Amino acid sequence: MADLLRRAFVCGHPVAHSRSPLIHGFWLERYGIAGSYEKLDIHPDDITRFITELPQSPYAGGNVTIPHKEAAFAAVARRDDAAGIIGAVNTLWVEDGRVIGGNTDAYGYGASLDAAVPAWRSTSSATVLGAGGAARAVVFALAQAGLSDIRIVNRTRARARELADRFGGGASAHGWDAVPELLADTGLLVNTTPLGMNGASTSDVDVAFLPDSAIVSDIVYVPLETPLLAAARQRGLVTVDGLGMLLHQAVAGFAKWFDVVPDVSVELRARIVADLEGAH
Repeated sequence: MADLLRRAFVCGHPVAHSRSPLIHGFWLERYGIAGSYEKLDIHPDDITRFITELPQSPYAGGNVTIPHKEAAFAAVARRDDAAGIIGAVNTLWVEDGRVIGGNTDAYGYGASLDAAVPAWRSTSSATVLGAGGAARAVVFALAQAGLSDIRIVNRTRARARELADRFGGGASAHGWDAVPELLADTGLLVNTTPLGMNGASTSDVDVAFLPDSAIVSDIVYVPLETPLLAAARQRGLVTVDGLGMLLHQAVAGFAKWFDVVPDVSVELRARIVADLEGAH
């Protein structure tokens, strides 16, 4: 009977903190699928071999988390368009004996906004704080949605410029000192930096500069309401927390491995929120 199980995984180093098994475990139970989703702690020295040998393994595929996303990008036989542009792979699956790499973070971000505030797609201008891997996924999602004015802010302006150059004329690069001026006509503010993680201060981003119609989004989900989101809510602005991105990015991988497109339900969110609250 064990041979009938479909198996998937999340691999990282470390990986104990990952909530992905809770998400996929919920769906396996919900849809009555005979399958498993496991945490695999794989050392960076071993990740390339692990990926190349995936077609001979018992796994249909899996997720890749820190610090393996760039190594996975290099190791796969083919990448989807999102992974190619973002420059990182977070989802693996086996197709015709070859390992394919995808990036579902951009889809996850867009879908989380769609679920929370569908009107975001009519916004013309966005300010993105940060220029790391998460910012690449967010900017890709914004560009795919047709936003014409994407401002990328980073303390090291050269990194912001490098990211803006990936997306052509619609994206621009700015230093942190430009934030107050940029916020004045920002329709969507996105924090992709660790600012606010575990309650760290975001005092140098003043939401008072934002228009009354602005949407404020933070991809940090520990805590669920970051100081930035709390300040925006107190100002009466629409806010979107980071948990939605985590939940929605998981959908495509589950569909690849288990042949069911799962629903990001209220019950799933409640299960993960309860786990987050129990961890603190």
